[in-house]
Amino acid sequence: MTTRKIGLALGLTALGATSALAQQDFTSRFAPVSDAKSSDYIVTLNANGVVQPSFPGSDRSSVSFFPSLSYRKVGEPVRFSAPDDGISISIIDNPTFRIGPVFRFQSGRYYTDDKLLYGLRKKNYDVESGVFIEYWPISFIRARAELRHGFRSDSGLVGHVGVDYVQPVGQFAFSVGPRLYFGDKRYADRWYGIRPDEAALNGFVTPYSPGGGVNAVGAMGAVTYKWDDSWSTTGYVSYKHLVGDVAKSPIVTKIGSKDQFTFGARVSYSFAFTPWW
Repeated sequence: MTTRKIGLALGLTALGATSALAQQDFTSRFAPVSDAKSSDYIVTLNANGVVQPSFPGSDRSSVSFFPSLSYRKVGEPVRFSAPDDGISISIIDNPTFRIGPVFRFQSGRYYTDDKLLYGLRKKNYDVESGVFIEYWPISFIRARAELRHGFRSDSGLVGHVGVDYVQPVGQFAFSVGPRLYFGDKRYADRWYGIRPDEAALNGFVTPYSPGGGVNAVGAMGAVTYKWDDSWSTTGYVSYKHLVGDVAKSPIVTKIGSKDQFTFGARVSYSFAFTPWW
């Protein structure tokens, strides 16, 4: 019994030491940004909160919270990113030009969003993928375009073009600029079209078949405050005014609104990460 107890004690001690070393090795890979080494990555974790239209064309708002992250090599410049940028991966990346794939989550449209939607098609959430192009003609002006397509069978091509004036002032960084939104006929029909059977069941709207093209104009403004090397906060506001065929849809004129506002806030924490590869 004594031998077994000694063996068990030695085993537990060795296991504890191994666990402690493993934990120490794991935690040593994370450090404040100020302690970053040239071989490290800077990882930024974001907590996002958004108040936005419940569905495209809605006059009601819904609140959502979601995480996101980004990373860069130590020594790489911090890239400006507007709050309405999709999730981007650069294939070609230099100080004036970037291009690569882009992804964006699109929330759905459900009967619970507005009782006046009764009888209209439910639209499940979608994930849009495509390509982005970004160009910096001068150091404080950025132009960016995105073209995406959803995975749903009734999804169409959709995208936007925007220009941002970007200006750091001390610990603040300001950005503001216009936006132009567009989509093809399939996209317009998905969100703003009404079939005869839907109109008959709803009883409040009439059948409608919109075409594609420019569907909204607007602007985006944001301000970021950098508390230190690790922490920053961002607030932003976006405005869209629906135009063209989508603005004439009964979903907009009788149920929703041509004016679409989005308000958001983001808290970001950055740290150095030493990769194991």
